[in-house]
Amino acid sequence: MSKIVQFFKEVRVELTKVVWPTRREALKVTGIVIFFSLAVAVFLGLIDFGLSRVINIILER
Repeated sequence: MSKIVQFFKEVRVELTKVVWPTRREALKVTGIVIFFSLAVAVFLGLIDFGLSRVINIILER
């Protein structure tokens, strides 16, 4: 039980060393992540659509 208590004490000490982002920084980075996630989703969707069309054309012959 003492190991668990010691672990949480050390966690608290380490969390005081963390440099937390400001609200503005967090929102900015979140926006960037959402934008790139959507861009990758659209790109992969287009690739999937194109490859599906090619495979359908090949299989219909």
